[in-house]
Amino acid sequence: MSEEMNVQESQEAMDNLVSLKKGDIVTGTIVKLEDNQAFVSIGYKYDGVIPIRELSSVQLNNASEAVAVGQEVQVKVVSIDDEKERLVLSKRQIDSEKAWDVLQSRYDNGEVFEVTVADVVKGGLVVDVGVRGFIPASMVERHFVEDFSDYKGRTLRVKVKELDRENNKVILSAKEVLDEEYEQNKTRIMESLVVGQEIDGTVQRLTPFGAFVDIGGIDGLVHVSELSWQHVAHPKDVVAEGQSVRVKVLKVDPAAGKISLSIKAAQPGPWETAASQFSTGDIVTGTVRRLVSFGAFVEIAPGVEGLVHISQIAHRHIATPHEVLKEGQEVKAKILDFNPAEKRVSLSIKETEEAPEQAPKAEKPQRDRAPKQEELNNPNVSLSNQSMSFTLAERFGDKLSKLK
Repeated sequence: MSEEMNVQESQEAMDNLVSLKKGDIVTGTIVKLEDNQAFVSIGYKYDGVIPIRELSSVQLNNASEAVAVGQEVQVKVVSIDDEKERLVLSKRQIDSEKAWDVLQSRYDNGEVFEVTVADVVKGGLVVDVGVRGFIPASMVERHFVEDFSDYKGRTLRVKVKELDRENNKVILSAKEVLDEEYEQNKTRIMESLVVGQEIDGTVQRLTPFGAFVDIGGIDGLVHVSELSWQHVAHPKDVVAEGQSVRVKVLKVDPAAGKISLSIKAAQPGPWETAASQFSTGDIVTGTVRRLVSFGAFVEIAPGVEGLVHISQIAHRHIATPHEVLKEGQEVKAKILDFNPAEKRVSLSIKETEEAPEQAPKAEKPQRDRAPKQEELNNPNVSLSNQSMSFTLAERFGDKLSKLK
């Protein structure tokens, strides 16, 4: 009786086995994984195998990258060899056939969906979307990325940028999604910003003309002149990418989509601290920042400049400050007047130097003086009226007497 029941159960089991032919589409469960293949139970008299090349449309290093034990999958029969009990199946073909219709719908509707980076190749990223999808390097982020080596395995939100079923071409873009989200967020944040308010931000990137700071998902520009109270040659001398900073909103232009920020305005001004640093009469060291026709501006503290009038540069007369000073030169100066409320400092360089010694005065030339009495009695002096008269009478007297 028991033998008859076993035979009957075996017959029922055989009757319940699915019948297969090449090209059939069936549903099964992953029962075992090996490095280069996956085994699937589909109710046939033996399990089928999915070679690694038939698991995905992208290159895999291991079958576990595509499926897991216990996962239900839909597959297509590629070949059957009952003598060798070899049943080859393909998950890739089913995925591919379904993928094109799904991708076309996503493309038509501008749908955003998630993908996982399967590989990093020259020029971009490869993803599995049922077929091989490609994200060009220029369409990955809003900013330039030099090295994509750590993107493998990342999940990205993308849109279908280009679809060509005939040439099996699928181009995706993550940047387009980020751009749209950025603009939406930018509009929302700009509407909430108020000129004069202070907020925290993060330095995103540096340029020769300033630093772009993220203030909650959008960037504002801190011009190089607004980075510090002291002169800045290049933003990298003051801030670094990734640095947290406090900024003040200077201007919001929704029409142009621009936000002007200042780091220095969010810090105590130099004149606020200068009041406790300097007093009239102090001797200070400063740097010549600018030369003008009427004097020189000398920085005595970051952001604090004082004027040395041309008359206070040197003890001697000078026609122009360039005769004595040059920009960038370090000098000592005396504070003549200090008014932090009006942001004004008057300085003197010559007051810190000893005045040169006065040159001796030249003697005045002596005026002609009348001859002394002894000179008049001197027979050698013949320039007096008296002597001149005597000489003429003496020379012409005899001749006149002969003419008589």
